[in-house]
Amino acid sequence: MTERRTARRYNLSLPIIVRAPIDAEAASKTGKILDISNRGVCFTIDNNLSAGSDVDLTMILPAELTGGAEVFIRAAGKVIRVDIRPGDDDRNVAAVFEMYDIVRNEATIA
Repeated sequence: MTERRTARRYNLSLPIIVRAPIDAEAASKTGKILDISNRGVCFTIDNNLSAGSDVDLTMILPAELTGGAEVFIRAAGKVIRVDIRPGDDDRNVAAVFEMYDIVRNEATIA
């Protein structure tokens, strides 16, 4: 199989907050990041997302990982793949970032 990824991926095991913006009343769900790049993220979640769905994502990189302050990544993206894991309610979801904003929490620097 030919590798089609154009951006380096980083294996991380951090929480991710996922919300489908089409349903403003829906509660956010928490999942776990499997890997991330500057173009997208792969995560697990126990939600019925489907390919083509729009998602709002929030990730927090802890100070231990960034070497300084916490970093918040807020992104809007689109689900491109959902893999159902046999015998498990969780799904592996791949989403591409359409836009993202990185915010360093300067309040933690002192």
